[in-house]
Amino acid sequence: MNKLTLHGANPENLYKAFNIAIPEKIIDFSTNTNILAWPENINIDFKSLASRYPDIECLRVRKIISSRENININKILFTNGINEAIFLLARILTGSTAILEPCYSEYKRAFTNSHEIFSLNDINNYNNIILANPNNPTGIYINNLSELIKFYRDKFFIIDEAYIDFLLNDNIKRERLCEFENVIILRSLTKIFHLSGVRIGYIIANESIIERVKKFLPTWNVNSIAQELAEKFLNDSNFYELTRKFYKYNTPEFIKNLRLAGFDVLNSDVHYFLIRVNDDIEALKILLKNGMTARHTRNFAGLDGQYLRAATRFENENKFFIETLKTLSR
Repeated sequence: MNKLTLHGANPENLYKAFNIAIPEKIIDFSTNTNILAWPENINIDFKSLASRYPDIECLRVRKIISSRENININKILFTNGINEAIFLLARILTGSTAILEPCYSEYKRAFTNSHEIFSLNDINNYNNIILANPNNPTGIYINNLSELIKFYRDKFFIIDEAYIDFLLNDNIKRERLCEFENVIILRSLTKIFHLSGVRIGYIIANESIIERVKKFLPTWNVNSIAQELAEKFLNDSNFYELTRKFYKYNTPEFIKNLRLAGFDVLNSDVHYFLIRVNDDIEALKILLKNGMTARHTRNFAGLDGQYLRAATRFENENKFFIETLKTLSR
């Protein structure tokens, strides 16, 4: 089991771990990135961009976020994906750190002396609190965090909002937590715009935190191609709305059909969710042999391999996934 990949990406690693021949095509339910094809109007000059140095300040994309979120531009810092932001924050934040579990494994890799908590009622003894909202892997969104943050103004709250754009319910209130001096927000552009290969995300925090992080930031940390693509996508509201419409329809259908097939699917506020299984290894092997993969949960505290995480795909692929899982011994 120690050979299993820690993340949903690179499904080929799972095939190698189980010594199963890799098929020509893999239908990947393990990754949570947008599966819709790029719109035709997203065209960039790759050769030109690859041959020149990127903008050190990421100024154009910062201006877009500043305008969209009504945030001072100096409170925004772009990074080489959220992972870079996590490891940079681990260098500047002192004191004890608590991580709300289950969670993304990179938090614990970066904050090596961190502690697991399973409820926000258990934060009293810590200086820094890390949580994903929506959570990964559960997909649950926590409402009304502002009251908690107001009460604990002596603590830093690092809130990973990588999947905030995938919220299915328009009635969910998205709080403006960026207005709190003790909040550090992490956002990803790789998920909603399917830019995982170029790596781009950003931090929203008070200017003091931003300046401290920048001291450890490599020069030209966000490449020109990532910045150009991010700018194109951020200015394309049609693709964003098309994505939301796709997942808002297909995710409830996928979950409903899984439940009709007899599977215990946990509630989720986004496009990915947990499926309870008796034997996650048996389930993964069956999927892999049929050219599919899902995310194991063996390295998520509190889940311990009792679930698979799956993300919504196209209707015919979702049906194939369900039919394949129905062959499990239950």
